[in-house]
Amino acid sequence: MAKTHPLGFRIERHLKEALVRAAKDDHRSVSSLTEILIEKWLKEKGYIGEEMKEKAS
Repeated sequence: MAKTHPLGFRIERHLKEALVRAAKDDHRSVSSLTEILIEKWLKEKGYIGEEMKEKAS
């Protein structure tokens, strides 16, 4: 299993409440769902994944 690194940040109450509901509905922890959402956004924007490899070429 990969070693994880802690990350702390503040968000608006309504975002936190929605995140907690979404994580519960998906049977995940808030941390797990947050990681998925961040990874998806980074892939879409080309910061990680195949798109990043192509930009580096």
